[in-house]
Amino acid sequence: MVVSEIKSPLTPGGCSSSSVHRKELSVFFLESDNRRLALGRGYTGGTTPVNIHGKPIANLSKTGGWIAALFIFGNEMAERMAYFGLSVNMVAFMFYVMHRPFESSSNAVNNFLGISQASSVLGGFLADAYLGRYWTIAIFTTMYLLGLIGITLGASLKMFVPDQSNCDQLSLLLGNCQPAKSWQMLYLYTVLYITGFGAAGIRPCVSSFGADQFDEKSKEYKTHLDRFFNFFYLSVTLGAIIAFTLVVYVQMEHGWGMAFGTLAIAMAISNALFFAGTPLYRHRLPGGSPLTRVAQVLVAAFRKRGAAFTSSEFVGLYEVPGLKSAINGSRKIPHTEDFRWLDKAALQLKEDGLEPSPWKLCTVTQVEEVKILIRLIPIPACTVMLSLVLTEYLTLSVQQAYTLNTHIQHLKLPVTCMPVFPGLSIFLILSLYYSVFVPITRRITGNPHGASQLQRVGIGLAVSIISVAWAGLFENYRRHYAIQHGFEFNFLTQMPDLTAYWLLIQYCLIGIAEVFCIVGLLEFLYEEAPDAMKSIGSAYAALAGGLGCFAATILNNIVKAATRNSDGNSWLSQNINTGRFDCLYWLLTLLSLLNFCVFLWSAHRYKYRAVETEEDKSRTYL
Repeated sequence: MVVSEIKSPLTPGGCSSSSVHRKELSVFFLESDNRRLALGRGYTGGTTPVNIHGKPIANLSKTGGWIAALFIFGNEMAERMAYFGLSVNMVAFMFYVMHRPFESSSNAVNNFLGISQASSVLGGFLADAYLGRYWTIAIFTTMYLLGLIGITLGASLKMFVPDQSNCDQLSLLLGNCQPAKSWQMLYLYTVLYITGFGAAGIRPCVSSFGADQFDEKSKEYKTHLDRFFNFFYLSVTLGAIIAFTLVVYVQMEHGWGMAFGTLAIAMAISNALFFAGTPLYRHRLPGGSPLTRVAQVLVAAFRKRGAAFTSSEFVGLYEVPGLKSAINGSRKIPHTEDFRWLDKAALQLKEDGLEPSPWKLCTVTQVEEVKILIRLIPIPACTVMLSLVLTEYLTLSVQQAYTLNTHIQHLKLPVTCMPVFPGLSIFLILSLYYSVFVPITRRITGNPHGASQLQRVGIGLAVSIISVAWAGLFENYRRHYAIQHGFEFNFLTQMPDLTAYWLLIQYCLIGIAEVFCIVGLLEFLYEEAPDAMKSIGSAYAALAGGLGCFAATILNNIVKAATRNSDGNSWLSQNINTGRFDCLYWLLTLLSLLNFCVFLWSAHRYKYRAVETEEDKSRTYL
């Protein structure tokens, strides 16, 4: 085995003090001809795109680019159309058709939302490890379609729903309607959660797969990537707008079966378009199990926890030679000095021998992958709070809207259409983003893109605080108005003199917050994640969204238990007029403010991933 030691020409070697060794650790590498590869796989040059058969693409000009991205946009639009269509309609379906209380219906939908996002970690793992992003999307989008077909059948066939006779509004309020049988609810939950798991392979892969279509060697790559993620989220927004308008209209005019069937048809069409674009796509080879590589680093670091970098047995930090790493589709990652305890995994000792086990010795790039994953965690973790607020809005604000006048002159807007307004505000912001926001902020920040990715996330979190604070103010006013005008116990009766369009302020503010926070987060995670873990990086965003949904359920349960009085009422009573939704909004405001402070601290401490330049690549080490 031939090895060569890499030393910086600016730093003298051979010093023995611990302080000098700490500074010099990053320049002591051993490049070895022993190309021990994770899981016995081979590797390709950097992130070279390949075709669907895994072969290098001879003519890149005939693949990728915006045309290929358009086919991918359609798939994401249909998925979000189904996601939001179910989130806004399923609560009402469970209440009015399955005769379930609002409380349990909201929790069931929150769990669906949580599963559809948190399970993205599974999809990201499969994509990065074995299947690649294309096949992961293909498999899970088919599962999504099957779940939607099952929901459509459940809403269309009488055998799957309880008897609807003698069930008027008063009977619903009193709980006298025939409840759904246990097997009927089991069927509904099964197909609903199959749909949720179907999103596992779509959420983390579609945005990354779309970004893969652009040439990272192009001078316009950063600009293309920035615009891609904005247009990507625009497609998400269009799906949401269609869900909150067309699907609601179909439900009112043609029933629940046709409404859910519309979602299934849209998903089927998007699947067909996705597969039709197959010849145009650029693919990245899966780099082997990322969880295995992470586990190898942790185990190797633990085994050598007692070894010292100043020991006479210390040979160097292990890495394979050349510009290529030992991981499929991944460039080498420069060594960093933080999380120093993980460097023990790449600490090569004389006792390791010529063929060390990957569970005893890892490459520097493999160690740096784990460091990056750890460094990324605080940023998406701070967006959990935004997801929690969005989840509460999807359920609580709909209950608010049931008590308000939704007429626009002679046009009555259905309550379930109210969440369309955040989508419209998002659409407007994205449309004006490059013509208005970027030029203004460029003058302030000097950033050619207007604001950095972390700055955009911070702006979104700040605006979400204003949104939820306004929600608390308006709900306090709405509740007092209902009590003063004799609507205290008529929580499903609209108050004719109080318009629902006061809700638009909180809706539009949360839409602005979502644009800045989520788009900035997706772009940040894609660029910062290791080459062979792009789907895992994108899954961080979806996982944060899922955790927000679960956190909403947990918070609601805690609030109900802590605020329940002797009459059985709590802040979240089914009768919104006797509950205290305003107090919950104030609590969310306080939590959002604390979360924002944590984000500022985390963003200030974050160190962006080092990018290897052409000069670095051509440098010859002695």
